Amino acid sequence: QVNLVESGGGLVQPGGSLRLSCTASKSEGINRMAWYRQAPGNERELVAAITTDGTTTYADSVKGRFAIFRDSTKNTVLLQMNSLKPEDTAVYFCNVVIVVPPTKYDSWGQGTQVTVSS
Repeated sequence: QVNLVESGGGLVQPGGSLRLSCTASKSEGINRMAWYRQAPGNERELVAAITTDGTTTYADSVKGRFAIFRDSTKNTVLLQMNSLKPEDTAVYFCNVVIVVPPTKYDSWGQGTQVTVSS
């Protein structure tokens, strides 16, 4: 099992920036690290993901505003969020996919609240 520790959420005004951080308790088998979010009444959705070879994926709604980075030496994934909008308000969850043949599983963080409001 991999434990994930998230930080960086909070309250920010529209147009502002936040950086989320997620650190995994170990690195063995990490295949993909990602951020999801869930707003009240909505399903959880993928925000951004990065694989071990550096390939990134973004939701259309955040392209050009958010950037995902990985610090492999620290088992950490960062989500830089710029030009934040009220519709970005949600609980953000870190997710890690672990592949240790023949098993594959994923772990979730506890979630961190991001609120964009004036």
